[in-house]
Amino acid sequence: MSNIAIVILTDTEGSEGLGRVVNALTAAKEFKEGGDHVKVTFTGAGTKWVGELTKPDHKLHSVFNELKDQITGACSFCAGAFGVDESVQSAGVNLLEEYGTNMSFRQLIQDGYHVLTF
Repeated sequence: MSNIAIVILTDTEGSEGLGRVVNALTAAKEFKEGGDHVKVTFTGAGTKWVGELTKPDHKLHSVFNELKDQITGACSFCAGAFGVDESVQSAGVNLLEEYGTNMSFRQLIQDGYHVLTF
């Protein structure tokens, strides 16, 4: 069993961002189904995805819901900077403040996670 941390940084704008979040969630689902320990975190412009993925009509809504137990949170500073902190919290996603008001990449490494960024 591996420890995998998937960190979503990509913006919600454009087809590239959609492609990256599709790959991130697909990878998370594959690792979960393979019995690995998976954490999914949103940071930077990626925090904007939480509100989008909670919309029932979004094509990735069902995958997002399947991974609810693997979603560990979103960077508090970034969610605030992008004006999505309220939508993140209303989605039931924790705001992470592991390094000041930011999420911590170092903590993931210290905890033995392989970090994949999208």
